[in-house]
Amino acid sequence: MDQQYLQAQRQLHIRQRIRLMVNQYEVCAVGPDGSVGQLLAFAQQKRMAFREQVTIYADDQRQQPLLGFKARQVIDLGATYDITDAAGAPIGLFRKDFARSLLRSTWHVEQPGLGTATGSERNQVVAILRRFIDMLSWLPYHFDFTIGDQPAFSVVRKWGLRDSYLVEIHNPQLDRRLVIAMAVALDALQSR
Repeated sequence: MDQQYLQAQRQLHIRQRIRLMVNQYEVCAVGPDGSVGQLLAFAQQKRMAFREQVTIYADDQRQQPLLGFKARQVIDLGATYDITDAAGAPIGLFRKDFARSLLRSTWHVEQPGLGTATGSERNQVVAILRRFIDMLSWLPYHFDFTIGDQPAFSVVRKWGLRDSYLVEIHNPQLDRRLVIAMAVALDALQSR
Protein backbone atom coordinates (compact mmCIF):
# COMPACT_ATOMS: atom_id res chain seq x y z
CA MET A 1 0.00 0.00 0.00
CA ASP A 2 1.31 3.41 -0.99
CA GLN A 3 1.58 5.52 2.19
CA GLN A 4 0.71 8.75 0.30
CA TYR A 5 -2.45 7.19 -1.13
CA LEU A 6 -3.46 5.98 2.32
CA GLN A 7 -2.73 9.37 3.88
CA ALA A 8 -4.91 11.10 1.24
CA GLN A 9 -8.03 9.22 2.38
CA ARG A 10 -10.69 11.32 4.15
CA GLN A 11 -13.19 8.50 4.67
CA LEU A 12 -12.76 4.81 5.40
CA HIS A 13 -15.23 1.95 5.48
CA ILE A 14 -14.51 -0.88 7.92
CA ARG A 15 -16.43 -4.14 7.87
CA GLN A 16 -15.98 -7.14 10.12
CA ARG A 17 -15.85 -10.57 8.53
CA ILE A 18 -17.60 -13.34 10.44
CA ARG A 19 -15.08 -16.04 11.39
CA LEU A 20 -15.03 -18.68 14.12
CA MET A 21 -11.63 -18.26 15.80
CA VAL A 22 -10.49 -14.80 14.67
CA ASN A 23 -11.85 -11.31 14.22
CA GLN A 24 -11.14 -10.01 10.72
CA TYR A 25 -11.73 -6.54 9.36
CA GLU A 26 -11.62 -5.10 5.86
CA VAL A 27 -10.59 -1.43 5.66
CA CYS A 28 -11.58 0.18 2.36
CA ALA A 29 -11.45 3.59 0.75
CA VAL A 30 -14.72 5.43 0.26
CA GLY A 31 -15.36 6.93 -3.16
CA PRO A 32 -16.61 10.48 -3.77
CA ASP A 33 -20.12 9.08 -4.28
CA GLY A 34 -20.00 7.22 -0.93
CA SER A 35 -19.38 3.81 -2.50
CA VAL A 36 -16.97 1.35 -0.93
CA GLY A 37 -13.77 1.30 -2.93
CA GLN A 38 -10.31 -0.26 -2.88
CA LEU A 39 -9.14 -2.47 -0.01
CA LEU A 40 -6.55 -0.45 1.94
CA ALA A 41 -5.88 -2.79 4.85
CA PHE A 42 -6.93 -6.08 6.38
CA ALA A 43 -6.84 -6.67 10.14
CA GLN A 44 -6.83 -9.91 12.06
CA GLN A 45 -7.13 -10.54 15.80
CA LYS A 46 -7.02 -13.96 17.42
CA ARG A 47 -9.81 -14.43 19.91
CA MET A 48 -8.97 -15.41 23.48
CA ALA A 49 -5.30 -14.50 23.05
CA PHE A 50 -3.19 -14.18 26.19
CA ARG A 51 -2.26 -10.58 25.33
CA GLU A 52 -4.34 -8.47 22.97
CA GLN A 53 -2.57 -8.07 19.66
CA VAL A 54 -3.85 -7.17 16.22
CA THR A 55 -1.86 -7.21 12.99
CA ILE A 56 -3.04 -5.09 10.10
CA TYR A 57 -1.93 -6.13 6.63
CA ALA A 58 -1.84 -4.35 3.28
CA ASP A 59 -3.88 -7.19 1.71
CA ASP A 60 -6.38 -9.86 2.71
CA GLN A 61 -3.88 -12.63 1.90
CA ARG A 62 -1.86 -11.36 4.90
CA GLN A 63 1.37 -11.24 2.87
CA GLN A 64 2.54 -7.73 3.77
CA PRO A 65 2.17 -6.33 7.31
CA LEU A 66 1.22 -2.64 7.38
CA LEU A 67 1.04 -1.99 11.13
CA GLY A 68 -0.05 -3.55 14.36
CA PHE A 69 -1.02 -2.81 17.92
CA LYS A 70 -0.34 -4.72 21.09
CA ALA A 71 -1.29 -4.28 24.76
CA ARG A 72 1.62 -3.35 27.01
CA GLN A 73 0.33 -5.57 29.82
CA VAL A 74 -1.67 -8.77 29.99
CA ILE A 75 -4.34 -7.48 32.37
CA ASP A 76 -5.03 -3.78 32.65
CA LEU A 77 -8.46 -2.14 32.79
CA GLY A 78 -7.06 1.08 31.32
CA ALA A 79 -4.70 -0.71 28.96
CA THR A 80 -2.26 1.13 26.73
CA TYR A 81 -1.68 -0.24 23.24
CA ASP A 82 1.48 0.54 21.30
CA ILE A 83 1.02 1.02 17.55
CA THR A 84 3.98 0.08 15.36
CA ASP A 85 4.68 0.16 11.64
CA ALA A 86 5.53 -2.90 9.55
CA ALA A 87 9.16 -2.81 10.74
CA GLY A 88 8.14 -2.61 14.40
CA ALA A 89 8.99 1.10 14.83
CA PRO A 90 6.56 3.00 17.10
CA ILE A 91 4.14 5.37 15.38
CA GLY A 92 1.79 6.13 18.28
CA LEU A 93 -0.40 4.62 20.94
CA PHE A 94 -3.95 4.51 22.22
CA ARG A 95 -5.41 3.84 25.63
CA LYS A 96 -8.78 3.50 27.25
CA ASP A 97 -9.70 6.01 29.93
CA PHE A 98 -11.12 3.51 32.43
CA ALA A 99 -12.72 5.99 34.85
CA ARG A 100 -14.45 8.04 32.16
CA SER A 101 -15.48 4.85 30.36
CA LEU A 102 -17.71 3.64 33.17
CA LEU A 103 -20.61 5.68 31.76
CA ARG A 104 -19.34 6.71 28.32
CA SER A 105 -16.46 4.91 26.63
CA THR A 106 -13.48 7.22 26.20
CA TRP A 107 -10.23 6.58 24.35
CA HIS A 108 -7.05 8.60 23.79
CA VAL A 109 -4.91 8.31 20.64
CA GLU A 110 -1.43 9.85 20.72
CA GLN A 111 0.58 10.79 17.66
CA PRO A 112 4.09 12.16 18.23
CA GLY A 113 4.29 15.80 17.12
CA LEU A 114 0.52 16.18 16.84
CA GLY A 115 -0.76 15.54 20.35
CA THR A 116 -3.58 13.50 21.81
CA ALA A 117 -6.97 12.94 20.22
CA THR A 118 -9.65 12.10 22.79
CA GLY A 119 -12.79 10.31 21.68
CA SER A 120 -16.00 9.54 23.54
CA GLU A 121 -19.31 8.01 22.62
CA ARG A 122 -21.51 10.73 21.19
CA ASN A 123 -24.81 9.57 22.72
CA GLN A 124 -24.85 9.26 26.53
CA VAL A 125 -28.21 7.41 26.57
CA VAL A 126 -27.04 4.74 24.10
CA ALA A 127 -23.76 4.43 26.03
CA ILE A 128 -25.60 3.73 29.29
CA LEU A 129 -28.10 1.34 27.68
CA ARG A 130 -25.29 -0.69 26.09
CA ARG A 131 -23.63 -1.11 29.50
CA PHE A 132 -26.60 -2.12 31.56
CA ILE A 133 -28.78 -4.04 29.12
CA ASP A 134 -26.58 -6.74 27.61
CA MET A 135 -29.06 -7.54 24.85
CA LEU A 136 -28.56 -4.01 23.47
CA SER A 137 -24.83 -4.33 22.88
CA TRP A 138 -25.60 -4.39 19.12
CA LEU A 139 -26.80 -0.77 19.19
CA PRO A 140 -24.87 1.48 16.83
CA TYR A 141 -22.46 3.87 18.49
CA HIS A 142 -20.62 6.95 17.40
CA PHE A 143 -17.26 8.21 18.60
CA ASP A 144 -16.03 11.73 18.02
CA PHE A 145 -12.29 12.33 18.52
CA THR A 146 -10.94 15.83 19.03
CA ILE A 147 -7.51 17.37 19.52
CA GLY A 148 -8.21 20.24 21.89
CA ASP A 149 -11.47 21.66 20.56
CA GLN A 150 -10.77 20.73 16.91
CA PRO A 151 -12.37 17.65 15.30
CA ALA A 152 -9.81 14.94 14.49
CA PHE A 153 -11.92 11.98 13.29
CA SER A 154 -15.17 10.15 13.95
CA VAL A 155 -16.18 6.50 13.88
CA VAL A 156 -19.84 5.67 13.24
CA ARG A 157 -21.12 2.12 13.65
CA LYS A 158 -23.82 1.42 11.09
CA TRP A 159 -26.92 -0.72 11.41
CA GLY A 160 -26.61 -4.20 9.96
CA LEU A 161 -26.06 -7.89 10.56
CA ARG A 162 -22.29 -7.45 10.45
CA ASP A 163 -20.31 -4.76 12.24
CA SER A 164 -19.68 -1.98 9.76
CA TYR A 165 -18.20 1.46 10.37
CA LEU A 166 -17.78 4.74 8.53
CA VAL A 167 -14.68 6.65 9.58
CA GLU A 168 -14.43 10.34 8.71
CA ILE A 169 -11.04 12.02 9.11
CA HIS A 170 -11.10 15.78 9.69
CA ASN A 171 -7.46 16.49 10.57
CA PRO A 172 -5.22 16.10 7.49
CA GLN A 173 -2.08 15.67 9.66
CA LEU A 174 -3.46 12.66 11.50
CA ASP A 175 -1.63 9.46 10.52
CA ARG A 176 -4.24 7.24 8.86
CA ARG A 177 -2.54 4.15 10.31
CA LEU A 178 -3.39 5.39 13.82
CA VAL A 179 -6.97 6.03 12.77
CA ILE A 180 -7.26 2.52 11.32
CA ALA A 181 -5.79 0.98 14.50
CA MET A 182 -8.20 2.91 16.74
CA ALA A 183 -11.25 2.18 14.58
CA VAL A 184 -10.50 -1.57 14.52
CA ALA A 185 -9.85 -1.50 18.27
CA LEU A 186 -13.23 0.10 18.92
CA ASP A 187 -14.85 -3.06 17.61
CA ALA A 188 -12.29 -5.63 18.77
CA LEU A 189 -11.79 -4.24 22.29
CA GLN A 190 -14.89 -2.17 23.07
CA SER A 191 -16.67 -4.73 25.23
CA ARG A 192 -13.57 -5.36 27.38
